[in-house]
Amino acid sequence: MTSTPTAQTLHDRILHHLAYSQGRGAEFATTFDWRMAVSHTVRDLMTQTWIDAFRAARDQGAKRVYYLSMEFLIGRILDDAIINLRLEKPMDEALGMLGLNKQEILDDEPDAALGNGGLGRLAACFMESLSSLSCPAFGFGIRYEHGLFRQRFEGGQQVESPEDWLNQPHPWEFVKIDYSYTVGFKGHVERIGGRSVWHPGESVIARAYDTPVIGWGGHWANTLRLWGAHPTTLLDLHRFNAGDHTAAAEPEALARTLSRVLYPDDTTDAGKELRLKQEYFLTSASLQDILRRFFQEYSDLEMLPDKVAIQLNDTHPAIAGPELIRLLMDDHGLAFEKARDLARGVLNYTNHTLMPEALERWSTWLMGRVLPRHMQIIQMIDDDHRRTSGRPPHVGIIQHDQVLMGELAFVMASRVNGVSALHTELVKNTVFADLHRLHPDRIVNQTNGVTPRRWMRLANPGLARLLDDTIGEGWTTDLDRLRALEPHADDAAFRESLSGVKRANKVWLSNGLLAGLGVRADPDAIFDVQIKRIHEYKRQLLNILEAIALWKRIHDDPKGDWTPRIKIFGGKAAPGYWLAKSVIHLINDVAATINGDPVTAKFLQIAYPSNYNVSMAEDLIPAADLSEQISTAGKEASGTGNMKFTLNGALTVGTLDGANVEIRDLVGPENFFLFGLTAEKAAAEAATPGHARHAIEQSEDLKTALHLIAEGRFGRAENYYHLLDRTWNDDPFLVASDFDAYFATQRRIDAAYRDSAAWDRMAALNIARAGFFSSDRTIRGYMKDIWQARPVVI
Repeated sequence: MTSTPTAQTLHDRILHHLAYSQGRGAEFATTFDWRMAVSHTVRDLMTQTWIDAFRAARDQGAKRVYYLSMEFLIGRILDDAIINLRLEKPMDEALGMLGLNKQEILDDEPDAALGNGGLGRLAACFMESLSSLSCPAFGFGIRYEHGLFRQRFEGGQQVESPEDWLNQPHPWEFVKIDYSYTVGFKGHVERIGGRSVWHPGESVIARAYDTPVIGWGGHWANTLRLWGAHPTTLLDLHRFNAGDHTAAAEPEALARTLSRVLYPDDTTDAGKELRLKQEYFLTSASLQDILRRFFQEYSDLEMLPDKVAIQLNDTHPAIAGPELIRLLMDDHGLAFEKARDLARGVLNYTNHTLMPEALERWSTWLMGRVLPRHMQIIQMIDDDHRRTSGRPPHVGIIQHDQVLMGELAFVMASRVNGVSALHTELVKNTVFADLHRLHPDRIVNQTNGVTPRRWMRLANPGLARLLDDTIGEGWTTDLDRLRALEPHADDAAFRESLSGVKRANKVWLSNGLLAGLGVRADPDAIFDVQIKRIHEYKRQLLNILEAIALWKRIHDDPKGDWTPRIKIFGGKAAPGYWLAKSVIHLINDVAATINGDPVTAKFLQIAYPSNYNVSMAEDLIPAADLSEQISTAGKEASGTGNMKFTLNGALTVGTLDGANVEIRDLVGPENFFLFGLTAEKAAAEAATPGHARHAIEQSEDLKTALHLIAEGRFGRAENYYHLLDRTWNDDPFLVASDFDAYFATQRRIDAAYRDSAAWDRMAALNIARAGFFSSDRTIRGYMKDIWQARPVVI
């Protein structure tokens, strides 16, 4: 975008698109029509920059970054694009001239259902920062028709239904039919003329759907390329005419299945096969595209590592190593050793988990059946690594008839990175300890970050205006400038303004989302928020057990000096993860009891809105006083929600886990509510027989909470027998061991909140000292330490 258009220009372009893109006159237009017209107007302003950026990268011979991820949780695009293009004022004026309600138009846009949680949101932040830093890049993902799932509650239980975000036109994408690639599965391999030839038994077409991602100021745009699966054969007409109508449509069914749902349940063999096919579909299409783009500009494959950097976001695209070797060997005639070196020269792997069971692994039988040529190449990689590294027998990619995708990604990567300082050290010493000893220079750290454009300017405009007025706008692209706020933490007038922004956000949430749930939310209460994927290690169970214990104490002493609190949960459990779904059921059952108790209602309320997504987070995070980051120490890789809360002035109650460690170091221990065992002590405690029962017997509050559940005070007790048994007799994530420390810390928080001046000062210092957690800083680290990529100026 060369210059900011006037309000009149935007007004005219919106009317143009209303007529010629939507086919509507203004008097007949719906909110949907107006949103589409506004979206196409904004997309027009992004497109020329997008084309210019592509041309500049090509003309200057720039190295390009390719980010492969199963998830891109991009959220709504319209408001983000308006902000990054600096169109807020002229767009407000244009919509006013048309008599339109801007918020109504923004709220009409569905969230793109392309992710689940932190992994996908990190990828989205990275794409925005890559554009804001003018680093030429492509994001590669899958265009899921139904995404993860739409969550609703029936009788307190999670019920999944398909997402419908693509039931209406998606105004941001360009369909690139000429960028289509055949992706094969199954079949057999034979040797012809000394070369292995794979004859797939099934195939689909991967078609590109491109969305421009505009950076701050509208100076650069990169591409999010999502692959949609289409059949290679539309219909087997012979079988159809013979009356076998279902079988005739099998090619189309295979294709639609591949790009229909994110993370299909893999508790069945069919589910496992579908997941592996999805991962290969994404990876093969992306690598074919990368090589095509390379050969458009260069002819010498030796230049590949100088012009291409590929980042694997977790193990989902780890098949990239064997696939790139296959393409270089089988299609381009390279020897294995040369193909291996070139592949390792471009591939890098980000690890996101410390739990060995969470690192993907596939049976050699499944891998050999679905991807027979790749199984051969994986064996070649493993044998080659054994010969060249001198690895011991117990270290390998293939172990106990399974292909270990984390080990495969590590062996084939030039660099492996953790995502927080603690996580990276634990990666070296736990999940990849043996490989780290063999390759001591391969693992590096890149602490995660979030984009301040979406998570402050868009999500919290009141705070953004206060920051602009106090320290200028420079923080938007240089978040370290937030340090200039630190002296203002002692200024009563500034603290009052900051408190006013927070209260306005709480009123907005109280009158909107919470009121819609029937929750009576007092904006002067502590807004205590835990929003993330529902998983045992994230310990939503610890949070709700504390709520039960607190409720019992308030009920026994209703005239006590209690600090009012609204506990807010948000998040989805995987469809097959029954224990996490039991926690959701418990939270909702407890909420129904506590919210309806006239004795305690003014002191404690619980809210659990369904179908948590990016747009909901944009409402919840700016309104939060307290950020729950309570995972078992040593289990969370980093977290990015913790960063968003801190940047928006919420104080953290948390363990020394993931990026909490760095947050606490930066904001100061006195401005962070720490509790719980350290990672080292947690590991020792978990290995101690009977640790859970011993901890429960020592805690009257926890014992009471568990007994109340067992007595049926929160719905039918039998619903929670497995959960209770797990807590009493196993408790691998140390809910019981950390409970008393957590409960006591929450009472310290109650007392601290009553001193509003001190609380506001802590909130101000959290914001001022959180500039490190910008995804711009993270991407600069990747560019320098991993990709060796440079920004390009148009």
